[in-house]
Amino acid sequence: MSTRRKFIENITVSAIGLPLLSSSANLFASSTEKYDGPILKIAIMGLGSYGNRVAEAMLNCKKAKLVGVISGTPSKITKWQEKYGIPTKNCYNYDNFDAIKDNDDIDAVYVITPNGLHCEQAIRVAKAGKHVICEKPMGVNAKEGQRMVDACKAANVKLLIGYRMHYEPKTVHVIQMRKNGEFGQPKFFQGQSGFVIGDPTQWRLKKELSGGGAMMDIGIYSINGARYMLGEDPIWVTAQETKTDPVKFKEGIDETIQFQMGFPSGAVANCLSTYNMNNLDRFFMTGSKGWMEMKPSTGYGPIEGRTHKGELNQPHITHQTLQMDGMSELIFDGKQPIVPVDGEEGVKDMKIIDAVFLAAKTGDKVTINL
Repeated sequence: MSTRRKFIENITVSAIGLPLLSSSANLFASSTEKYDGPILKIAIMGLGSYGNRVAEAMLNCKKAKLVGVISGTPSKITKWQEKYGIPTKNCYNYDNFDAIKDNDDIDAVYVITPNGLHCEQAIRVAKAGKHVICEKPMGVNAKEGQRMVDACKAANVKLLIGYRMHYEPKTVHVIQMRKNGEFGQPKFFQGQSGFVIGDPTQWRLKKELSGGGAMMDIGIYSINGARYMLGEDPIWVTAQETKTDPVKFKEGIDETIQFQMGFPSGAVANCLSTYNMNNLDRFFMTGSKGWMEMKPSTGYGPIEGRTHKGELNQPHITHQTLQMDGMSELIFDGKQPIVPVDGEEGVKDMKIIDAVFLAAKTGDKVTINL
């Protein structure tokens, strides 16, 4: 596989209407159910492949709507206007988007640009008085993440991070099983995230834009997954880096990192993040009473998995559709997902990533305080 998109794309289908378990039923509205509540009006910043994916998914949203775009490429803006019916007055570039403060058509901006741009762009959006939705990782380190949190609090706007898995039906069901004690005391988590990255000139392999390599891109899934599957935050980390191609993976761009995390209860996690191996998208967790396995575990879908009680059969619904409707409910009604998607949650993951990099560099066991 040559791109992250192919790695997490798999086969995307929609299959609503299958039986749901009560623990996750409130995530899904009937396809025929009418909705007459508030609509979150969103502008997307960054019209690349993932921005396109979010826009497509939002066509099926009931509580969120794409109304604007921000891009440095005029030709992309024109295409999006034609495809999504976006008026010219809701189109901006990276120099003039501060003017959204005077545009009542836009409630929030979804920042889907390279990681290294997130912090300053999110702060500008907040200062313009609009809610911020930022793709993960929220910045290139925890310091940037905290700046974003502080700026949004000062502006009295929400900061939400694009944790689509926090709305994914099978994931939500497994988390609810853990919260209900069906696995007993969680003991061990394993997360594997990886693919062979292609184009060596892409932004993900440029330190100033990405902030790192595979860890920032997909290793964050195992970090966040360990936290929501085990139900606690790590207190230490160790890590080992392997680099076989220093030309492609320059200084500051990790190719492969294995890392281990320890948790207050005594549970441990063993994870792998790589840009040099395919067929890696797996979560496994075992506890004193049961276990779960998901593969693929974080791809765009369908997610597949099983537990000691049998196969997971919750329906596949496009993750970003559920995410954006869920974020609308959060902003307007204060309805929280099963795992937070706020800026503080994002900062925790950034602190862990910082610790992983430090542990890999020094060879030391690094203490984490979240």
